[in-house]
Amino acid sequence: MLLLTEHDVQDLFPMLRAIECVTASFRAQHDGSAINRSRERVFLPGTSLHYMAAGYTREKLLGMKIYTVSRDALRFLALLYDGESGALLAMLEADHLGRIRTGAASGVATACMARADAARVGVIGSGRQARTQIEAVAAVRPIRSARVFGRDRERREAFAREMAGKLGFEVIAAETAEAAVRDADVVITATSSRDPVLKSEWLGPGTHVNAIGANMLNRRELDDASLSRAALIAVDTIEQAKEEAGDLVQGLGAIQGGWSSVIELHDIVAGVRTGRSSASDITIFKSSGIALWDVISADYIYRRAIEEGKGQRIPIWGEP
Repeated sequence: MLLLTEHDVQDLFPMLRAIECVTASFRAQHDGSAINRSRERVFLPGTSLHYMAAGYTREKLLGMKIYTVSRDALRFLALLYDGESGALLAMLEADHLGRIRTGAASGVATACMARADAARVGVIGSGRQARTQIEAVAAVRPIRSARVFGRDRERREAFAREMAGKLGFEVIAAETAEAAVRDADVVITATSSRDPVLKSEWLGPGTHVNAIGANMLNRRELDDASLSRAALIAVDTIEQAKEEAGDLVQGLGAIQGGWSSVIELHDIVAGVRTGRSSASDITIFKSSGIALWDVISADYIYRRAIEEGKGQRIPIWGEP
């Protein structure tokens, strides 16, 4: 088994490669060469365990991500197995992997659903997930500026400085969520809020929204009016969205057509559906995060690690 650390993953998995891997996962969903299992959760007082699994039949891969959440820390692991022999190929520390593949999925959605001339980004949330979100959007659209709001002033200002230096365009720390979002072409919500942080009246015609923060039924980031105005709502999988997307479950009555009008993003990636019908459409990608992204990404990282001699070989189950 090859053990790969967070540092290894960061070295081996740049954003453009992550977008390629996640795009491949959507294509695999569409052509039936993927098997995805929704997240399961086990709760104890003060700690919880979360796990999700997938298979990629074309490449003969199996894998899962498993992580714990406690008061002190989040601890992520990804396991990659050979789909023929059942051998454990690699174990990856997967905090950065989770952030970058989630960002990459929003990059894919933005490439498919946002206007081609989208140049301004508004971000609500200034945590680690928000960093890979804005990086991914900037990789697929000609972004010239961004504004970010987070409740902690020092944190959002540090975020703005860091991302401006990394991405090479103006990033401004906004005083309010509204100030961050007004006039934005692409809006990102990356919070753990239980109540909507985005209001419909802040969204101009033609805005695309990536809502990635709420993946439990008791959490939501989008208000009902935003859902009602959306010309198109896409998710990673309908099955998992019904179990985790509090935005859509709580706001279902506001969605024109209910679940029957919500589509899976792989249909747009495959060209079966269009991402928008007009430049004035408001579009939404509601991301929950699926195991298939982790498995295909872990395979890429594993193969890169073999090529570059990275990672630590660890005997397991009596193997030499």
